[in-house]
Amino acid sequence: MYAVIKTGGKQYRVCAGQKLKIEQIPADIGQEISLDQVLSVGEGDALKIGTPFVDGATVRATVLAQGRHDKIRIFKMRRRKHYQKHQGHRQNYTEIRIDAVSA
Repeated sequence: MYAVIKTGGKQYRVCAGQKLKIEQIPADIGQEISLDQVLSVGEGDALKIGTPFVDGATVRATVLAQGRHDKIRIFKMRRRKHYQKHQGHRQNYTEIRIDAVSA
């Protein structure tokens, strides 16, 4: 059984036992969370699509870690104008493990 969930402005296709990094959510390490914005649930050939969310469907997950991604370097330059700008960014993330998908 798999589900398509929405969190942090992005959509993820998840199934039980999968690990993934999502946008940071305020939760402690080891805490069990419930993701209730489920867009669709599928098992084999059967697919249930919500409008916009599937009623009664939830995804349970456990928080494994909180961290920051690798640094992204941003460099802007205008040739012949003596303009250069350096900038860096590290996005926060929460690593979770999907425990169960229920519809």
